[in-house]
Amino acid sequence: MITVEGRFEHHHPAERGTVTLTVGFEGPTRESVVQRTTQTHTALVAEVRSLHVPTAGPVTWWSADRLRAWSTRPWNKDGKQLPPVHHCAVSLEVKFSDLERLAAWVERVAELDGVTVGGIEWALTVATRARLVADARERSVQDAVAKATSYATSLGLTQVRPVALAEPGMLGDHAAPTSSYVGSAMRRASADGPELELKPADVTIEARVHARFAAS
Repeated sequence: MITVEGRFEHHHPAERGTVTLTVGFEGPTRESVVQRTTQTHTALVAEVRSLHVPTAGPVTWWSADRLRAWSTRPWNKDGKQLPPVHHCAVSLEVKFSDLERLAAWVERVAELDGVTVGGIEWALTVATRARLVADARERSVQDAVAKATSYATSLGLTQVRPVALAEPGMLGDHAAPTSSYVGSAMRRASADGPELELKPADVTIEARVHARFAAS
């Protein structure tokens, strides 16, 4: 009996990019920070709405969280509690189908006062992902057959016959399954670090299969 793992990966250029950003301010009064946050957020949402065309882009989807407001009481180096500092923040996610427009938009809004770009998640369309997953699964099986045949040949055997085929961990070998989709996200660097990288990252589609063969 021969048991092997078949594996195959596709590396495909990203087709979608989802930007995550936060609008937020802090200050001595609740009213002022809420007002500044609301004004900036409202302006960004209005711009996103003007770009939002679900079937054509450049923005195909967006979402905004509810505005959050809270206060803290910091301490100075002498252990004295200082007056309250009020905070307000709201998050926004925007998915672009036009990645050049995404880069230009992010570069511009990242310079706005109160805006922090949290990251960009690169992805594929649903159709592309489904096609690549199906192909990767087929090729992972072919890889398993090739490996089993090679092992059998090294033992002086000439034929292999599949006995079992399963995703990782389902043949009783306790191997941890892996995702067939690997995206990538990029975080905004600190002010004294490297700039935010806006080049789309390839998306990896991976398939793994465990197979057991009888050899003769």
